[in-house]
Amino acid sequence: MPDILQLSNHITTLPVIHGSGDFALEVRRRIHTGSYDCIAVPIPADFENGVEDAIGHLPRVHIVAQREGGFSEDPSTYSFVPIDPCQPVVAAIREAIASDIPRAYVDLSVESFEQDTSVYPDPFALKTVSLEKFDASLVTGLPRPEDGSQRTERIHWMAHQLHMLELDHDNILFVCSILDWPWIRDAYKRRVKPPHEKSPAWPTEIYYVAPNCLYFVMGELPFITHLYEHRRAEMLPDETMAIDGIKSLILEARTAWVQLHDLQSHWLTPQTLSLMLKYIRNLTLIDSRMSPDLYTIALGAKQIGGDDFASTIIETARKYTPQIASPYPKVSLRFDLGIFPAGDADTKNRLLGTRLEWRELPLRPSPTEEKKQRWHMQWDPYRQCSYPPEDYRIESFNAHIREQARLLIGEDLAKSEKFSSSLKDGIDMRETLRNWHTGDLYVKELPPSKGSIDSVVFLYDTPADSQKYPWHTTWYAEHDEESTLCFYATNFSENILGPGIGQALYGGCLLLFPPRSIPDIWTDSRFEEAETLEERLLMGATFHSKEKRVALVSPVAPKTKWKRIAKRWKKRLVYIPMNRFSLQTLDRLRRFHVLNGHEVRSYASKYIRKMR
Repeated sequence: MPDILQLSNHITTLPVIHGSGDFALEVRRRIHTGSYDCIAVPIPADFENGVEDAIGHLPRVHIVAQREGGFSEDPSTYSFVPIDPCQPVVAAIREAIASDIPRAYVDLSVESFEQDTSVYPDPFALKTVSLEKFDASLVTGLPRPEDGSQRTERIHWMAHQLHMLELDHDNILFVCSILDWPWIRDAYKRRVKPPHEKSPAWPTEIYYVAPNCLYFVMGELPFITHLYEHRRAEMLPDETMAIDGIKSLILEARTAWVQLHDLQSHWLTPQTLSLMLKYIRNLTLIDSRMSPDLYTIALGAKQIGGDDFASTIIETARKYTPQIASPYPKVSLRFDLGIFPAGDADTKNRLLGTRLEWRELPLRPSPTEEKKQRWHMQWDPYRQCSYPPEDYRIESFNAHIREQARLLIGEDLAKSEKFSSSLKDGIDMRETLRNWHTGDLYVKELPPSKGSIDSVVFLYDTPADSQKYPWHTTWYAEHDEESTLCFYATNFSENILGPGIGQALYGGCLLLFPPRSIPDIWTDSRFEEAETLEERLLMGATFHSKEKRVALVSPVAPKTKWKRIAKRWKKRLVYIPMNRFSLQTLDRLRRFHVLNGHEVRSYASKYIRKMR
């Protein structure tokens, strides 16, 4: 089988998809394993000095831009070459410079560049399919350039330049776009006459890309590109980076998410992340791709982790640590618009990869510090109320805890006896196994439990830090279906999410149901003996409970002092370990919102993020 990439005895073509890290790796590998005396790239010669100067500043990302139009016109449009480490063409020039291989810039200089792109298969296929097979499979689906178009002229010019290079070099590697490869090959074989070159009126300029705009310039995610650069600098293998990078992104985002919310424990466990990765995989396959894009990753993060985690994923994916200050002027790019020192202008990427598809992912973003400050100043300290959906959630969980505690009371009173004529409440497996040698069968009898549970104490964080939980208050029920609520929590005023909306985190809380009016336990002089927040909460629960038992949900078993507090008021603690419940459920219950008046409830849902 002939080598389809061999253009002649002196020229080897390397068709690539621009902006692909997988193709950049393939370019590097081919250059290292070959013995080329010239690397040709599809960039005009007037970009040569700027491109090679900017490559010298890698891993910092720049663009080499050229203004279009005459000298008298305003800077309305720029065409640019992104100096991105994951651009295959840039990777070829970079490796050629490092290996001291001559470079040739063979594209046609034009006064106004016409941008071309298409939709390509996922370059991840290069992990298992050779470059030759990948390129050959696309030939029949590539659009043919129109006669007389600028693309046709550029193809003819590049084919002619390759003929000229053969006169001086014996082994040339030509890195070109897979979109133009078949037609360059055809023009080279037919020795098509080149067009006349028109020198642009403006010289090229180097610009430093603003860090928050890198996503619109780089082919891969900025975070993934940083990992590629790190492995390149450390000479580590990077063939699996396309997938390992996604895992690293999720783990890094989780770390940032935990630090942002100052969590001691969280529910984004390896099992949860494994479920999220499977979900992302399925979404990727539905899109007929092998590796996920940022939209798919963020959508998976939203469905599994909520809006907060999805936003953290997006912010982490946009981070590019090497993008430090540069001596060149800065430019901000958004889609096809750039803010240059000379003014705003449209932009055209000369190394644009696959056609971009922008999809909307509804998320509630975090407010800016300016908005938070303004909302904080507008807060009325004499008006506070809860958020009803969270009230329903915690009341439902409170009812569940009271039922579980009632069942535990019954189990404590259970009696076991030898089977005679009735199985009663079921076989007592423990007692039966204990007496296995006798051959007797034991059954258990659960007498009806006496009394009920009207007081439930949740200790989410113990020992509780009084500096972390400075807000101590009692909320009274608005109707008969709500409990009287006493709690200690973080200061909601330090986390304002919207106009009249603050968010806090329970450290511990007490719920009394049916609701009743009680003195505020935090100012009640009868509980002055309490040394910790937990002790005062338990004193309030055992003192105000009308039943003989108080349910306690805590990550640790009741301490001796806690039991003495209950005994003081002739009560008993029914302990329910907190690890019975998922961390995700506990996180949703702990996080609550404070509204500055009942009217805020009408629009609070627009600002409160959903937690999964």
